[in-house]
Amino acid sequence: MGIKAQDITKIYGKQKALDRVSFTIETGEIVGFLGPNGAGKTTMMKIITGFIPQTSGEVTVNGLSVLSNSLKVKKQIGYLPENNPLYNELYVREYLKYVAGLYKTGNNKGKRMEDIIEMTGLQTEQKKKIGQLSKGYKQRVGLAQALIHDPEVLILDEPTSGLDPNQIIEIRNLISRVGKQKTVLLSTHIMQEVEAVCDRVIIIKEGRIVADDIKGNMLNYIDEEYQTILVEFDRVVSKKIIEEIDFVERAVSVNKNQWLVQGKQEHDIRSKVFNFAVKNKLTVLVMQKQEKSLEEVFRRLTLGTSNFRHFKL
Repeated sequence: MGIKAQDITKIYGKQKALDRVSFTIETGEIVGFLGPNGAGKTTMMKIITGFIPQTSGEVTVNGLSVLSNSLKVKKQIGYLPENNPLYNELYVREYLKYVAGLYKTGNNKGKRMEDIIEMTGLQTEQKKKIGQLSKGYKQRVGLAQALIHDPEVLILDEPTSGLDPNQIIEIRNLISRVGKQKTVLLSTHIMQEVEAVCDRVIIIKEGRIVADDIKGNMLNYIDEEYQTILVEFDRVVSKKIIEEIDFVERAVSVNKNQWLVQGKQEHDIRSKVFNFAVKNKLTVLVMQKQEKSLEEVFRRLTLGTSNFRHFKL
C-alpha cells in the first residue's frame, strides 16, 4: 500500500518548512526525494517516520495514520537518518542484536542478523566497536539497523554518504534488490544515484513540490526551443549587463561569477557571450553548453530558473 502524504504543512515558529506537500509512493517503487539544503526533505522524512508531528495534513503508511498508529507504523519502517546516530561503545554485532530486540524480531533473530551482516558487507568489521569504524562502515551499520526487522517501508536519508566508489555501487545494488518488494523513499544529492536506483523523482524547493514524475519523463521538462550555457567569468558581472548581450533572454546566477545564460536555439549565444567578454576585458574561465540531464533539470528548478520558458510544468 505504501506511503501517502496529503497536504502536509510543517511550521516552526514563523518559518514554514513544508507547504501542503502531497504525494503517494506505492509498494515496489523506489522514489528519489531531491532538493537543495533546507528545502524540507529531512523534515518530511521525520514526519513520515513519526519523529516529529506535522502542523496539518495527514501521512499514512500502509493505510495506517502515522499520528494515531505511531507504534504500528514504526514497526513497518526502516529509517536511516541523515546523521546516522549510533552507539559508538557497542560492538557491531552487539548493536544489531540490540536493535533486533527492540523490534522483537522473534526466534529467527540470529539468522536475520547474520543475513543482514552479509548483505551490508560488515563481515570483516562485525567484532569491532562502532566507534572504531570508518565513516563508510558506520554508514553500513546504519543501513543494517534499518533493514534488521525486514520492514515494508524504507526511508533513507543520504544512504551512501561517506562511502567509497566501490561501496556506493554495492549499496545501490542492495537498495535496488530490496526495493523490489518494499516502498523506498531515498534522499540524496548524487544524481548518478537517482539515475541508477530510482523509478521516480520528486523535487522539492522551499517546502513545495516543484516536480513529481517518473525518471524517464524528467528530461522532457527541458524544451528544445531554448539553449542554455554555463559561463564563468574571472570577476563579478551584473545580471542586467549579461541580459543586454545580443540574443540573450535570461541570466541566472549560479554562484559568485557563474551564470546560466539562455537564448533561443536559432542563435548560438556562445559567440555573443565571448565577444562581450573580450569587449569588457573579462576572462572566460568556463563556457559549457548544458545538455539534457537530470542534474540540469534539478539545477534549473531549484536555482529559481523555472521561469525559463523551457519548463513544461
